[in-house]
Amino acid sequence: MRIRNPDRVKINGFEYHQLPGADGVTLNVAVGGSGTPVVLLHGFPQTHLMWRHVATKLATEHTVICPDLRGYGASDKPADGYAKRTMAADIVAIAQALGHSTFAVAGHDRGALVAFRVALDHPEVVTHLLSLDVLPTLDMWDVLHGTTAAVGFHLFLMAQPPGLAETLIAGAPDTFFGHFLDIWTKDPTAIPADIRTAYLDASRAAIPSIVADYRASATIDVTHDTEDLAAGNKLRMPVTVIQQDWGSALGFDAAALWGAWAPDLVHQTTTAGHFLAEERPEEVVTALKDLLNRQLA
Repeated sequence: MRIRNPDRVKINGFEYHQLPGADGVTLNVAVGGSGTPVVLLHGFPQTHLMWRHVATKLATEHTVICPDLRGYGASDKPADGYAKRTMAADIVAIAQALGHSTFAVAGHDRGALVAFRVALDHPEVVTHLLSLDVLPTLDMWDVLHGTTAAVGFHLFLMAQPPGLAETLIAGAPDTFFGHFLDIWTKDPTAIPADIRTAYLDASRAAIPSIVADYRASATIDVTHDTEDLAAGNKLRMPVTVIQQDWGSALGFDAAALWGAWAPDLVHQTTTAGHFLAEERPEEVVTALKDLLNRQLA
């Protein structure tokens, strides 16, 4: 299904394209700058606009590619096909359509899970990986237990069979999606009114596909990650992870969990909220530039 949301807000100075992803979908992609390519993948409940500050700063030195993930924003919203392996294939396809055989990738939240899968499945394509405020899928499910799992209630809700979550969320979509925009930021000014409206409008129009994305993370994504773990597959490129100190809060060692996947790892914690790229864009840009200067150890 194709749903085109009006782009009332865009990243300044970027050109917009409709590019082919995998299995017939079309992605909305903002592209700006010149130089070695960096792909930026957004999280929930956002669109490519979450990168607006980081993207314009990076574009002075790099070609910056900011897609709406399939199922989000102004990209196609098929009924299924939300395995991160498929969403990763979308990213490789749009990069190739723009003429790039290799690229660095940064992802936040859901986008970080897609970036993780791009890097695992296509190590010959991804030169560097930055992950913002997420754990790999298997580790995420493992650390959510007891009363502390309440922080991830939406993960369990959207893991249910088709119908329930979609119906409940559709009853009060702005309340549901707005809840995360409110509680996950430590700086409310980081998401101004026009951006918040854009996020809510896009999410309201994408409830079935957003739920399908999350449901995949409780089903097929677990299968794929389990198979990679058993096969000993690792991230073969330099990796930087920045996240809130969830390990201290929930009782796990985040750096060790990431280290099991990424032999060449720089792990940092931040005092910012979840929406780091909007709250602390300079912190993200600095980390990205440092990462891009690293050679594989």
